[in-house]
Amino acid sequence: MSNSKMSSGDLPELTYEVLKYFQDDFTTLHSCILVNRLWCRLAIPLLWKNPFLISTKNYNFIRIYLRNLKGDLKIKLNEYVKIDDIIFPSNTLFNYPSFIKYLNTRKMFSSVFEWLNVLKLKNRSFIHYFNVPKVEKLVLMSLLQIIIENEVKLHTLDIEVAFKFHYSDIVELILKNPNFIHNIKNLKLYFVNNISNLTKNRILQIINLHQNLKKIYLSCDKFPIDQELLLTENYNCSNTLNTIIFYSVNFNSMDNLYIVFEQLNVLESVHIIYCYPLNTSFIQQIIYLVKPFKLKSLFIDKSSQIDKSLLLLLQKSGGYLENFKCDLGIDYGLSKQELLESIIKYCKNIKFLDLYDFENEIIHLPYEKTVCDFC
Repeated sequence: MSNSKMSSGDLPELTYEVLKYFQDDFTTLHSCILVNRLWCRLAIPLLWKNPFLISTKNYNFIRIYLRNLKGDLKIKLNEYVKIDDIIFPSNTLFNYPSFIKYLNTRKMFSSVFEWLNVLKLKNRSFIHYFNVPKVEKLVLMSLLQIIIENEVKLHTLDIEVAFKFHYSDIVELILKNPNFIHNIKNLKLYFVNNISNLTKNRILQIINLHQNLKKIYLSCDKFPIDQELLLTENYNCSNTLNTIIFYSVNFNSMDNLYIVFEQLNVLESVHIIYCYPLNTSFIQQIIYLVKPFKLKSLFIDKSSQIDKSLLLLLQKSGGYLENFKCDLGIDYGLSKQELLESIIKYCKNIKFLDLYDFENEIIHLPYEKTVCDFC
């Protein structure tokens, strides 16, 4: 009997663990809602944790969010969009905005854009052409305000710094509500445009607001990343940040990168994906580190500008390397044979290996490698 009671008491938790396996299968989760009240209560948060990434092209969730609009925001929106009672449905069974865990600002903007297009096509709303940008911004900021007011426990925040996505307004609103992000575990920053000092300062404030940041992802194509984004006296992540991912980052201005890594006390995983230049001036900073440099992923292409110093990097960090992809392309003084010998000698924990145009040399490798998901 005691075992029966224990099983009954654990049923919600066990059921939730099972349902999590279907968290990306929206059709199955919708079916689970119809099973019983327990399954409905457990499945709904999974369905609504990342609504802006749902690939069903169904943007009805936006109107459900907007039913939470109050006061001036709702009045202002009605100045541009003629909203009938259907757009603002009657009371819902759940507080859906409270379930969100992942927020991608670009995806949020895209969802608003598509939702407004659907409204126009269905003639359920009339928007003057010259007011469309204002409406997009108003809906976007209204959604963000609703999410903030619901005191959600956000897990991951993606911010794309691009003018067309109203990033400046988004960042400003976030900074006015610091509690919204101070417990976020994962921060992803995509820099599409070169950033001004004002933008840099705002992004720095965003980073420094985090108290429990575990992972940071930086993507900054076509222009040098500002090292001040990582070098700051008010860094709050020294004892929490364990993963850094650099994707398509221009390291030209990062001449003090070693300071970043020296101040991170629990860093367990570094991923360098298609970054440049990975030459002597960059790699020497890594070589001189006192702390271990736990490089888990290294993807190199023709733009990486590597040279023989890469062999020194493999000597220092090859024991940590699990994912390695290399296309030497232009000859920078590093032969394929030298690279293969270093891989064999220093990289004992490789799980994913992709060497482009190494057909004649690859047959000498003494082990087989398999694909690994590293991000």
